[in-house]
Amino acid sequence: MKLQPDRLDVQSILGYGPGWVGLGSQGVAEKIDYSVVIGARGEKFAWDCASFEQLSAAHFSRIAELAPELVIFGSGTRLRFPSPALLRDLMSRRIGIETMDTLAACRTYNILAGEGRHVITALLIEP
Repeated sequence: MKLQPDRLDVQSILGYGPGWVGLGSQGVAEKIDYSVVIGARGEKFAWDCASFEQLSAAHFSRIAELAPELVIFGSGTRLRFPSPALLRDLMSRRIGIETMDTLAACRTYNILAGEGRHVITALLIEP
């Protein structure tokens, strides 16, 4: 599926499929096949977890340090909610978090990033 953002000056998810997402910014496209954190202000780094069961509080603490308005967690091919203990740093900083499957997270990220919001999406990409 192809997606088009309202604003072309933000990092956007251009497409996705089983085991990958396509990321684009300023005319450059990249296919990513590993778990990744993407932000509307250009943040991008590999998220060191290949499965939902590997998630730890440290994964979400690193995102909390970016101080976004909202975090969208893409939990993989199906909807799974992380334990509140893993989200403690986000909650203590009053950073909102929404959980959805990874494909829904891609679509939601594009909408919010296109509106100019400081949003971060953490996408669990499972092999």
